[in-house]
Amino acid sequence: MKQIMMLGVILSLSGCGGVNRFDGDTRGARPMASGPLSDACLQSDRKARSRALCGCIQAVANDTLSGRDQRRAVGFYSDPHSAQEIRQSNRSGDERFWSAYIAYAEKAERICR
Repeated sequence: MKQIMMLGVILSLSGCGGVNRFDGDTRGARPMASGPLSDACLQSDRKARSRALCGCIQAVANDTLSGRDQRRAVGFYSDPHSAQEIRQSNRSGDERFWSAYIAYAEKAERICR
């Protein structure tokens, strides 16, 4: 169940592809950036990965996650179960990270689809 939920979050992000800017304006291009999440996304085995999608995911991460949180989230690409362990943890640091990560995932899904 844990892996299924995290896989769902990752696949949701992988399937992004429509709204273009942070403000939801569909006239311009999607935001783009390079960084650790973009690299992990491009190296993943997800069918929907592309330079545009992974760059958009990174741009949203840059806007919502600290560099430390981004590096922590990179591991979810290779080990989705680790996300469930963090989600279920009672440690305050894990709870803070998970709240930030969920906000990032929801924003990336909205902007990068």
